[in-house]
Amino acid sequence: MSVESAVTAAPSAVGPRRVPRRGAFSCVAAIAVLFLAASSAPSPLYVIYQQQWQFTALALTVVFALYVVGLLGSLLVVGALSDHLGRRPVLAAAIGLEMVALVLFYVAGDVFALSAARVLQGIATGAATTTLSATLVDLEPAHARGRAGVVTSVTPMAGLALGALGSGVLVEFGPAPTRLVYALLFGAMVLAAAFVILMPETSLRRPGAVASLRPQVGMPAHLRADIVPLVPVMIAGWALAGMYLSLGPSVAAQLFGVHSHLVGGGVVTLLVGSGAVAVFLLRSRSAPSLLAPASAVLGLGILISLVGMAQNLVWLSAAGTVVAGLGFGASVLATFGTFARIAKPHERSAVFTLANIIAYLGNSVPAVLGGIAVTALGLRAAAEIYALTIMVMIAAAFVLRLNQVRAEHRAVIAPGK
Repeated sequence: MSVESAVTAAPSAVGPRRVPRRGAFSCVAAIAVLFLAASSAPSPLYVIYQQQWQFTALALTVVFALYVVGLLGSLLVVGALSDHLGRRPVLAAAIGLEMVALVLFYVAGDVFALSAARVLQGIATGAATTTLSATLVDLEPAHARGRAGVVTSVTPMAGLALGALGSGVLVEFGPAPTRLVYALLFGAMVLAAAFVILMPETSLRRPGAVASLRPQVGMPAHLRADIVPLVPVMIAGWALAGMYLSLGPSVAAQLFGVHSHLVGGGVVTLLVGSGAVAVFLLRSRSAPSLLAPASAVLGLGILISLVGMAQNLVWLSAAGTVVAGLGFGASVLATFGTFARIAKPHERSAVFTLANIIAYLGNSVPAVLGGIAVTALGLRAAAEIYALTIMVMIAAAFVLRLNQVRAEHRAVIAPGK
């Protein structure tokens, strides 16, 4: 029995349907954007925090990575919990914890309070991410199969772009630059909580909730052939995003002499915003067909940015960022679209947990290593090495995809032999 038919057959088990499913799909997508916007909002503020509290580039990337530590821990422990308790309870808890984190951001006076807020925010986002992804698939209209994969792909980048750009605007032009953005996000989370109270439950309760809390990372054997070729390009794309989110404003300020906080947020927006545009434009393309082109465009963009950095040409680095962002968006659509396509209903949360673990490990570990490299080698050298390493991973993605295509071709022609 499908989730939708189960909900129809047993309304008393999942509660009254207070919001139309079509409207619920849009609202769930908006909440996903909101969570990611909150996660990128501190990026333009890092330069201010660094000036006020006098901490190093390594400390900055550690603060950034602590968010991912909390997020990965949350994914490992509660990533599949909504498959057992239902989507609404897990979402409500995630929103509540995010609100606590925003209060900590608002009152933070040193790097330790900032670190605590980032850890709590990571835990909240991890709990919300897989639950929101699974809910989108649950609510996907029957006449628009594939829409959930597109939305799941575009919401992270749209949220990151809106959060960074909006925060940059408020920091540059608004009052209380280190507080206003968090107050506004808190108000938006209140609205999200109100919606979750009224949203339809899309997943019946199942036994095994306590057992699901045991951290387990595994790749279902029947999905291995589809997932393995995705890993290098996922790591490459999200490692690039991690560099822009943690060090992007510093690169703009120190290497190019651009000190506007609006530009600091714009650096992030150029990458993830163009990625969101790519997802929208390519939404009708099949996910497997996008993997190789996405890798090529991502690598080209990084190369253009490196040339611009070497020549101190802001416009060329910006152009390279846009090209890399297009490749990043296409790669996210190819990878998360594949996860949405291959996951069976009972394993959706678990499969999206695996996808997010891969993505966020790629997002955090290289960023921390980049912070160490900045301290040891300087910002320019560290950024160049970081970019070249990503290009090596992109080459690995090409090789794996080529092997996959060859295997599929042999499987097609084998019966005719």
